[in-house]
Amino acid sequence: QVQLVESGGGLVQAGGSLRLSCAASGLTFSRYVMGWFRQAPGKERGFVATISWNAGGTYYADSMKGRFTISRDNAKDTVYLQMNNLKPEDTAVYYCAAVLWYGTPPFVAPDYKYWGQGTQVTVSS
Repeated sequence: QVQLVESGGGLVQAGGSLRLSCAASGLTFSRYVMGWFRQAPGKERGFVATISWNAGGTYYADSMKGRFTISRDNAKDTVYLQMNNLKPEDTAVYYCAAVLWYGTPPFVAPDYKYWGQGTQVTVSS
């Protein structure tokens, strides 16, 4: 049974930082593309960042470039999202996701097979 468990969310002031973690189990983590998505109230789940199975490629939504960094530790079966210079518009539930994929990782939620339960990030102004 595949499980993805996010942690690290919370309340932070604008300009602050958070580091999200997603621990995976039940799959061969090193073979999977891992992604982060987010969903704010009343909005669709949107792409944040993704990382290839070997960390050779990282990709970000335009509004996250330069502020967010995705990384992975295949020895720990964990993917991370370092978020700096947070803005109130970053407030959302953040989800990690996994898919077996070769080539450029996908940027859309329906392409991902496994999902975590999400962690809330709230940025106050």
